[in-house]
Amino acid sequence: MQKGRGRTSRIRRRKLLRTSASGGVNESHRSEFIELKKWLKERKFEDRNLTPAYFPGTGRGLMSKTSLREGQMIISLPESCLLTTDTVIQSYLGPYITKWMPPPSPLLALCTFLVSEKHAGDQSLWKPYLDILPKSYTCPVCLEPEVVDVLPQPLKAKAKEQRARVQEFFASSRDFFSFLQPLFVEAIDSIFSYSAFLWAWCTVNTRAVYLRPRWRECLSAEPDTCALAPYLDLLNHSPHIQVKAAFNKETGCYEIRAASRCRKHEQVFICYGPHDNQRLLLEYGFVSLHNPHACVYVSTEMLVKYLPQTDKQMNKKISILKDHGFIENLTFGWDGPSWRLLTALKLLCLETEKFMCWKRVLLGEVISDTNEKTSLDLAQKICNYFIEETSAVLQKVSDMKKEKVSLINQLILVETLWMEELKILQTSAEILNSLQTPFP
Repeated sequence: MQKGRGRTSRIRRRKLLRTSASGGVNESHRSEFIELKKWLKERKFEDRNLTPAYFPGTGRGLMSKTSLREGQMIISLPESCLLTTDTVIQSYLGPYITKWMPPPSPLLALCTFLVSEKHAGDQSLWKPYLDILPKSYTCPVCLEPEVVDVLPQPLKAKAKEQRARVQEFFASSRDFFSFLQPLFVEAIDSIFSYSAFLWAWCTVNTRAVYLRPRWRECLSAEPDTCALAPYLDLLNHSPHIQVKAAFNKETGCYEIRAASRCRKHEQVFICYGPHDNQRLLLEYGFVSLHNPHACVYVSTEMLVKYLPQTDKQMNKKISILKDHGFIENLTFGWDGPSWRLLTALKLLCLETEKFMCWKRVLLGEVISDTNEKTSLDLAQKICNYFIEETSAVLQKVSDMKKEKVSLINQLILVETLWMEELKILQTSAEILNSLQTPFP
């Protein structure tokens, strides 16, 4: 028999074809997924449409076993598989939660259960699910301070707020954790450490699906809308996908239907929402390449950076922008400067004798060629400044990657964010050039 003509070679060739067509490598043979599927089957769920796989760029995800048609049900996960506050209240933690005053929040209940079950190890009924959860996360709250310092300014501020909020949440929960000491042999502080709590918080924050608000007397009045959905939460995000995902009361299942056709052995995606990359990194710990919702934010300070200091109406103009909601969410995107940004700049560039036309500016009317040209020039200056600043930060991150090898993965993530923002700014600069062509 000629070399490469046997059954083994045929199987290998078919496997390579599947891998190259989808970019994914089937992982259903791995022990953790075998155990997870057994566990899910005991809870009346067995998937015939998808299989776990590893994909370059997105990591673990789900790959279609067969061609999927638009509108087809791809996952119908029974309520018995969901980890909710009901799960926690019905567990050994229930009596402690019902006695604690003031009532713990739904989020604290879920985080406490995750830490406790992870500590239980092989004794945990949720072990097959816990075993496939990430061991660590890349949300800014988990990044090292020197990495957070090279994030874009708006994201850096939100990252520091997020870190302070989680630290305060942990500190305010320590008395509740101490109340649970009778459940454990080990000292409670060694089990409910900050690192363990942070892992649980990130697990809920990055992976939970939405349920309609419920109310439990033993929990605080904060919205109880989160549920962890084993297996279903392996679906990765794509901003180009829209799916129907919701809990169906009639079937008692959390259901996801395909929004579009999907070929056999392709990765199946869902959309976490129309989020820009800074929001995706803050909440989920990743950056989406070619994200149509990605943008670069312009602060109030940048709006006035290149405006003449002699403009006596400047404070009044800023006040008008604030009063009418034109001071935030001003951005550069793949389509160039946003309408909101250009409108704000047009108002700021109004000549003294045209100032009374400010209402017409906010309605989108053209006041004069001079105003149009001046505002476009200002947008170009701001965009060019951002391009220079972004390039400088990228060089700094590149140097840090050489000096701080232990932080390489965190730095690559931040570098990816900056590179996407640079592409947006370069595209915006080209668009602004074309918009300025009609003006002499």
